[in-house]
Amino acid sequence: MTTSKAKAKTSPESANTDAKATAAAPERTALEEIIVERRESVGLITLNRPKSLNALNLQLAAEVMQTLKEFDADDRIGAVVITGSPRAFAAGADIEEMAEKHLVDLLAGDIFADWDQMRFIKKPVIAAVSGFALGGGFELALMCDFIIASNDAQFGLPEIRLGILPGIGGSQRLTKSIGKALAMDLILTGRTIGADEAKESGIVARVVPTEDLLQTALEAAHQIAGHNAPAVTMAKEAVNYALESTLTPGVQHERRLFQAAFATDGQKEGMAAFIAKRAPVFRNR
Repeated sequence: MTTSKAKAKTSPESANTDAKATAAAPERTALEEIIVERRESVGLITLNRPKSLNALNLQLAAEVMQTLKEFDADDRIGAVVITGSPRAFAAGADIEEMAEKHLVDLLAGDIFADWDQMRFIKKPVIAAVSGFALGGGFELALMCDFIIASNDAQFGLPEIRLGILPGIGGSQRLTKSIGKALAMDLILTGRTIGADEAKESGIVARVVPTEDLLQTALEAAHQIAGHNAPAVTMAKEAVNYALESTLTPGVQHERRLFQAAFATDGQKEGMAAFIAKRAPVFRNR
């Protein structure tokens, strides 16, 4: 285990949480395929397979999901960032691991099923994407709650060039995100798009300079972690519910969640602080 120091910017909006947490020495653990850090109230997962440009293999999937579950159960963690290297977030799934497999192998192991568990992570997960996010790497980014990209990021689902198609939810999440036309274009041609086009199409939330990527993602995560945790969980659930339902049940579900937020201490503190014109101090109850 090693420690390091990092400085964070501050903003009035996040005065109660601030990115001051990034100034603390992070707890850091290296597994075989990822590096895990706890930076105060934010969990950081760095994909760490540099020789393969962070290609996603089964072990990496297992380590990421294990870590996400641990962060989700940790009351000290309010949000999570997943990132890769400046050259590649993840350049795809591990082709060498899959190339010789047959249908029976894939059915027996239900390959990629581990990734489905990301749907059950309650805390917000941010993808900080630099360089290539292709194939499975793009699909992993889409599984996160939102994407912050560096201006040199490249996104694509080139599986069609290998004689296959996306298999970690890419065809489903991309279509829901940007609609049929562009999803068909990207999936059937296998072409890549840059960060600016990805933002214009609604795939990416923010585009920042490469050198600012991780800091920006960590600041966003710290800001989220500083809010009333039950309300954050409910808000994430409400947005995800919108993707799974029609408008009427979605609005009804949101209203029930809104009402439930009034059973939390955080609602009382947040509104009292607003009236008193001071920063709230949430205790996540």
